[in-house]
Amino acid sequence: MRLLSSLTLLIVLSTAVPTGEAAPPAGLGPVSGRVIWVDFWASWCVPCRRSFPWLNAMHRQYGPEGLQIIAVNLDKERALADGFLAEIPADFSVLFDPAGKLAKAFVVQAMPSSYLLAADGTVLASHFGFKTADAPEYERAIEDALAAARPKN
Repeated sequence: MRLLSSLTLLIVLSTAVPTGEAAPPAGLGPVSGRVIWVDFWASWCVPCRRSFPWLNAMHRQYGPEGLQIIAVNLDKERALADGFLAEIPADFSVLFDPAGKLAKAFVVQAMPSSYLLAADGTVLASHFGFKTADAPEYERAIEDALAAARPKN
């Protein structure tokens, strides 16, 4: 049964994530990193409250190496997002997408949904939900992406 669930998840992930794009979606704004972590979140999302401190730590540790984190809020009311950010500040870029245009482009299915992108927009990894126990796996994916993006001498 576990194998069937894993296969189903793999199929869903492979069909739901945009791949092979020439550049990250324009709605992300200026992209300055060689590796981009896009995180879709909402104020009511309990796992998002656990992911933001981790995202802050990743920003501090890997930002100087070329990681750009962009959190995209999907609340319809900006005040809800602002309340969340007052409690749990973000040290990284935050965008507001109340109409859900970016969420549609990424085919977001859960909160939070995170996508690790190469600078050309290629999706390298995706995660639905946030589990503290899986944070080392997420960080390894970031490290691998940064290593692959380093200029070759």
